[in-house]
Amino acid sequence: MPLSEQEQRLLEEMERSLYQNDADFVATARPGRGRTNYRFVAVGVLVAVLGVATLVTGVIIQQPLVGILGFAIMFVGVLLAVAPPRRAAGAEAPSAPRSSSRQRGPSFMDSLNDRWDRRQDGNG
Repeated sequence: MPLSEQEQRLLEEMERSLYQNDADFVATARPGRGRTNYRFVAVGVLVAVLGVATLVTGVIIQQPLVGILGFAIMFVGVLLAVAPPRRAAGAEAPSAPRSSSRQRGPSFMDSLNDRWDRRQDGNG
């Protein structure tokens, strides 16, 4: 069911407010939005293929330890290919300035929170 135009406008305004007021949360909530590091993907695929080859070799020569080692190598390769790389300790995500939205007056979310508080106080 598609959203109405008013609902779409409200959603876009809420998103803008979130990006402006809580940039740190947005940066941590969307870790998958970064660039894909194809070097890690390529190395991970190569390590996974090496793990499969080791696993098959262990089965052929009937050595369970070689097969288990092959599975472990394959697992590490898949993790390298799929998991996002960790950021360096010094690299931080740029944050949007927070003071600009406060100078214009209350934001949409602030006004919603105020309305909610007033409604709860009236019913409590």
